[in-house]
Amino acid sequence: MTIYDYGYTGEQSGTMARITSVHRERYGIAGSFGESYARLKTKEYYQEGEMFPTVGDFVTIDYIENGDSRILSTLPRKTLFTRREPGPIPREQAVAANFDYVFIMQSLNLNFNPKRLERYLTLAWQSGATPVILLTKADLTEDYWDYLTAVERVAAGVNTHVVSAHTGYGMNRLNAYLQPGKTVVFLGSSGVGKSSLVNALAGENIMNVSAIREEDSRGRHTTTHRQLIKLENGVMIIDTPGMRELGMWEASEGLADAFADVEQYLGRCRFSDCKHETEPGCAVKAAIAAGELDIQRWESYRKLKEEAIDKAEMLRRKNEWHKSLRKGEKLKKKEIW
Repeated sequence: MTIYDYGYTGEQSGTMARITSVHRERYGIAGSFGESYARLKTKEYYQEGEMFPTVGDFVTIDYIENGDSRILSTLPRKTLFTRREPGPIPREQAVAANFDYVFIMQSLNLNFNPKRLERYLTLAWQSGATPVILLTKADLTEDYWDYLTAVERVAAGVNTHVVSAHTGYGMNRLNAYLQPGKTVVFLGSSGVGKSSLVNALAGENIMNVSAIREEDSRGRHTTTHRQLIKLENGVMIIDTPGMRELGMWEASEGLADAFADVEQYLGRCRFSDCKHETEPGCAVKAAIAAGELDIQRWESYRKLKEEAIDKAEMLRRKNEWHKSLRKGEKLKKKEIW
């Protein structure tokens, strides 16, 4: 087993590992040495500002056979999922890295939600990976064409598959993505059948499956920490409770891909600063009136764009927060003297 079996495609430098789990200040790692644990080297990460690793990251390590190894550096990422951390100023937190596909999962019951699908698609495109939509639990319905029509309305051109982990229906269509060395992130709410799908792909029960409530088709999320699972066929799967409801961060590229039908009208208004509300010559309002643009798509786009924080706004808020701290410190010094 080498680091290349864990999906690495670059040049090897020193002893390398892949992060398989995150437990506060301790990390699960895997590589040519097998599976082990490691901690961050204090100087590099806490003093010199090295990029903190997350699940899926490739790192260089100082390997220690009979104890926790030391993580020395985090290698550049090819894809990344982030979320907004709670706190007085907006902060970006890495959730998963270096994956090839995002399996966006919605089940064919009350869990199906086009609005949530739009959010997940935006996040998937923003990550840099390829989104794939899975409509799970096909055994619950005999007619799923209405669901496919709804998906096509918000995700035109994205590969969509109807599957059932229970009966095996449609599972063979996933083989094109599930190749050795490839990494897949599962993105979906609780009760969507992620654990069942992982077990079906693995051919054994490696994840607990919880029952769902009949009244709303929701379940308890059975993943308790971020983790990367390597299947016997060489495919790696990332599941994490932090992926259930990702707060929007900087998402300009994701919005452009997920809402290409909306953004084609932007920049075509009479006024460059058009707010698309009551201004004359608004291309967006004209497209909605002509039936060329679905008003629900426009409202979804506006909501996600308002929620997302661009980098300039993030820096502005950060500077204001630091200014308020410095002002408070000055007032305290005056009170002391």
